[in-house]
Amino acid sequence: MNGDEIIRLKNEGQAEAKAAASDADLEQVRIKYLGRNGCLPKIMQSLKEADSTQKPLMGRLANDFKVGVLASVDARRIELAAAGAGLETSSFDFTVPGRWPNTGSRHPISLIIEEATRIFRNLGFTVADGPDIETAYHNFDALNTPADHPARDSQDTFWLETGELLRTQTSPVQIRVMETQRPPIRIIAPGRCYRRDTTNATHSANFHQIEGLYVDRNVSMSDLKSDISHFAREMMGKDIKVRFRPHFFPFTEPSVEYDFSCHLCKGAGCRVCKNSGWIEISGAGMVDPRVFRIVGYDAEEFTGYAFGMGVERIAMIKYGIGDIRTFYENDIRFLEQFR
Repeated sequence: MNGDEIIRLKNEGQAEAKAAASDADLEQVRIKYLGRNGCLPKIMQSLKEADSTQKPLMGRLANDFKVGVLASVDARRIELAAAGAGLETSSFDFTVPGRWPNTGSRHPISLIIEEATRIFRNLGFTVADGPDIETAYHNFDALNTPADHPARDSQDTFWLETGELLRTQTSPVQIRVMETQRPPIRIIAPGRCYRRDTTNATHSANFHQIEGLYVDRNVSMSDLKSDISHFAREMMGKDIKVRFRPHFFPFTEPSVEYDFSCHLCKGAGCRVCKNSGWIEISGAGMVDPRVFRIVGYDAEEFTGYAFGMGVERIAMIKYGIGDIRTFYENDIRFLEQFR
């Protein structure tokens, strides 16, 4: 192959590239002139066989051929794309409905916390927060929990090598708030808690609580009962029932436990409510005067109540969920129900 033939092939390749009517036609031109079995390999072979005096010229012509044809192919491809040509030969079917991306949803735990926050904010409460890793002072000592209390045992609490612990409740938040603020105080503290519980249908080592604290002059047990009952009706519906039972907590006196009627069995009894018709939410009571003295409040001047509630248990009642473990299994089929 001589120089004239190379120039002729270059001109033919550029002309065919400019005349290509579609991307498919243009690809055939590229393969014909620049492909593995096309003209370019033959030109390179003739360059190897050329006389030494002709090789410089043949080399320039071979390079011009490659650059010229490739430039024409690229230029035509841009023209076709701009003009929208080649769509008829595309494998894309424009009549097929689009694929909508999967959208996320709020986790049921987040939904309950947000709804509880809304309800209590309407009662004048503000949101407070505290660390998950707590000191023994804030988690136990300041809450009037003695050193020999079973809750301090390693079988119940996650202790760290530093002497700190993963908080077992959100109650330490109320201590931190009272240390820095003067009454009146009306707060809720939603957050994650940790206890060495054996995981089953109603218990988990990792769970969520909403702590509440109201401190002012002349706060009474009737205020506590009315606020909890109002919350239950707003959260669960007007038919929900609330039961208060005498109990004991180190940091409240008098103390109560309160239950909501079981949503699954309507009070008839099932495995979730342990056939009692009720699901324990958590405890509450009037703040013990000794706690007030620890944080520097005058127990003769101020009274207050504190309560806690399990977020997972409220979600189980509200959404009819029979197993607390469902919240942590990340089953998309379960989570999609809360979109």
